[in-house]
Amino acid sequence: MSIDFTRRKLITASLATAAGATGLGAAHYGSRLLWLPPDYASVQGAGETLTYSVQRLLTSNRSLAREFPPSMISKIAIINGRAPKDDTYQRWLTNGFDGWQLRIEGQVERPASFTLRELRQMPAESHTILHACEQGWSFIAQWTGVRLSHLLELVQTRPNARHLVMIPVPNPQERTGIVRLFWDSIDMADALHPQTLIAYGMNGGDLPPDHGAPVRLRMSRQLGYKNVKFLSRIIVTDNIDQFGVRGGPGTWYGGI
Repeated sequence: MSIDFTRRKLITASLATAAGATGLGAAHYGSRLLWLPPDYASVQGAGETLTYSVQRLLTSNRSLAREFPPSMISKIAIINGRAPKDDTYQRWLTNGFDGWQLRIEGQVERPASFTLRELRQMPAESHTILHACEQGWSFIAQWTGVRLSHLLELVQTRPNARHLVMIPVPNPQERTGIVRLFWDSIDMADALHPQTLIAYGMNGGDLPPDHGAPVRLRMSRQLGYKNVKFLSRIIVTDNIDQFGVRGGPGTWYGGI
């Protein structure tokens, strides 16, 4: 008996317990063994899976995070990770990101690329929410953008779509020149959540470079590191394993 199989049995038992505790019943649980995060077999896998599955069982996919009045917007928005310094990104900064596009592809019927101007012309909304970091700090900010669900409607995701891989603009390090690519991924439940934005604005102005310009992912129910900055590409997939080890910090599920 392999270690992975033993871990899977433990996770399965935990999921069954969670399903029973919430009164959903074994039949419903058995038909939806989909509450397994991609890193379920890791060292933290059992605890991560229990947290992820219970969150999905106990909350609606449309449960909203708390929103704050404008008067509570933080005076200081802490920066964690500076904007890329490479020539391409700096050229985009000077020309208003002319030439930049957000590409959405993969398990979709109509792959498409969107310019910043096109995104700004789509239905916009703003959410004033808490941005919390796993390091212990937080701030409240207003984020403006287009719902990710709207973009997914435009490209027509296929029924087998399960995850979205978020890929940022390459960010070469100033001292070494090594390219750092902190890509991450989310599931369809978070992608379709009504507070999940592709944000191009912050606190009434354009999204600042160090906060992720031209656009960043902005989710209301995940820790800061899951909200990938400097987005350039989104891949919709039914098999996240093909992308290897994710580049970001922390565990795959960063729900709050």
